[in-house]
Amino acid sequence: MSTFIDLGLQEPINKALTDLGYETPTVIQQKAIPQIIASTDDLKAFAQTGTGKTAAFSLPIIELADQTNANTQAIILSPTRELAVQIGKNIEDFSKYLPNLKVATVYGGANIEEQIRKLKRGVQIVVGTPGRTVDLIKRRALKLGNVQWLVLDEADEMLNMGFKDELDRVLEATPDSKQTLLFSATFPREVEAIANNYMSNPVEITSGQKNQGSDNVSHEYYLVNEKTRYPALKRVADLNPNIYAIVFCRTRRETQEVANNLIRDGYNADALHGDLSQAQRDSVMEKFRKKNIQILVATDVAARGLDVNNLTHVINHKLPDQIENYNHRSGRTGRAGNKGISIALVSKKEQGRLRPIERIIKKKFEHTPVPSGSEICQNQLFHLIDKVQNTEVNTNQIESFLPSIYDKLEDLSREELIQKFVSLEFNTFLSYYENAPDLNNLSSRENSRGRSSNENMTRFFINIGRKDKLNPAKLIGLINDQKIGDKVEIGAIDILDTFSFFEIDKNFEGDTLEAFAANSPDFNGRNVNVEVTKTDRGSGGRGRGRGSRRDGGRRDGGRKGQFSGKRRSNDETPSKGFGRRRSESSNKKGQNSENFSRRRRRR
Repeated sequence: MSTFIDLGLQEPINKALTDLGYETPTVIQQKAIPQIIASTDDLKAFAQTGTGKTAAFSLPIIELADQTNANTQAIILSPTRELAVQIGKNIEDFSKYLPNLKVATVYGGANIEEQIRKLKRGVQIVVGTPGRTVDLIKRRALKLGNVQWLVLDEADEMLNMGFKDELDRVLEATPDSKQTLLFSATFPREVEAIANNYMSNPVEITSGQKNQGSDNVSHEYYLVNEKTRYPALKRVADLNPNIYAIVFCRTRRETQEVANNLIRDGYNADALHGDLSQAQRDSVMEKFRKKNIQILVATDVAARGLDVNNLTHVINHKLPDQIENYNHRSGRTGRAGNKGISIALVSKKEQGRLRPIERIIKKKFEHTPVPSGSEICQNQLFHLIDKVQNTEVNTNQIESFLPSIYDKLEDLSREELIQKFVSLEFNTFLSYYENAPDLNNLSSRENSRGRSSNENMTRFFINIGRKDKLNPAKLIGLINDQKIGDKVEIGAIDILDTFSFFEIDKNFEGDTLEAFAANSPDFNGRNVNVEVTKTDRGSGGRGRGRGSRRDGGRRDGGRKGQFSGKRRSNDETPSKGFGRRRSESSNKKGQNSENFSRRRRRR
């Protein structure tokens, strides 16, 4: 079995890895490290989330970098602040016995002047987000003329977030002789396009099959409707007393609302999304890593780069819009040889979206019933008994109190004492679930969906579709071009053959129509027309299929105009062209929100 020394790394690096607990390299490390050290060829590397990609590209760069030369020799781009910070910290840890090797991490939301001062002192390796990296290049604070290595980490996400122009700008500032290293957990067509545009005859290596899910993760789905989605989420948490999980949502608003509901109901939870300041995000992540927070509710973008081990569950409150992102989500658990569970909460109409995900991850989803109150009570009760059984007794601390306690309890038999103890700790829980509804009976009046539209969003019709070569990324680019506002939530997008639908924060409905009317954009030579779709979403659902308008399909309610929605990323505001759409917002507050607080949450 290979060691890191066998891969060609010098002793100071190996010593640092030993200090960190690294023993044997992972498959992607065994393949990538010797390749980068021995060759100047460009490299396209696939590895599942949690398999050690950061070490795979950073260790050979540390090995080869000239510590006597203070010029920037490597630039590593990542899509989010969290991931950039994590990569920078890893490189510092790997190189702690190489005191002359310096690394700087640059990202939006932090003091740019302080970053400039650090760059002026000389650093060999720069880790940055695309927006801040371009800002520093424009200020002539970051000079990349001597760069030997350019790393594109999570390249698919950088495209999804709309950073194509920034990538082009960084490429222009680097010499043609550099070695480009592209690492990704998924390889959709857009990433292949990056390889074609930015790389020259790249060598390709993989760890496992492309886009395939981890063997350590099992995949389950619960059938819910909009009214039972949040109660089902709570039951997953209640069934697993030691849960340590990330709940993924599709929008910032949905993320914050779900987190607020969990906190209100007594769970150790918090939110992580792009509306939080850097200090707030750092605080949330510190609490989560220390397990002071058991359930982290996050958007896909904010969760990129989270380096947290031992997660028991990943819960998809709603499926991601881009199916490749499911692999990123589920890869947060089942790491470092541990087992993990990925759960998807889906409605009947969303059930069909599991099939393409199964084809990508090459695994089947198992339909699991939403836990019953009886199952939950049994799990909780035995968890409580196990805790009592495993509690260590410090006799010295309590010895002086024991005689009085024995006197007070002397009239109780062993059975009575156990019954009272269990009742004291468990009566509230038992009462709560005593008459709990069966959430698997989606046809019952109690669990019926009712009107399903999200009142926070307005749904629009747009007169272009697949036949116009429209896709979600291009639609986001069109939206970004209109420059409506700083923080517009974009909802669900449905691309049909000759027309499409999208949702946007209802507060920007008028601005949206006015922006399109004023700008009069065209798309591939066609004039773009946008109208508000007035329809009862409760009966039709989102339009899908060839040539149909199930969403009412009629253009009966809006002023003619055009649509825009400039969205902010988790990091900085990216340029036009590429982008990830924001999809359905959260459900209305208070929908079947099973108010219940428990002392057991405050562990």
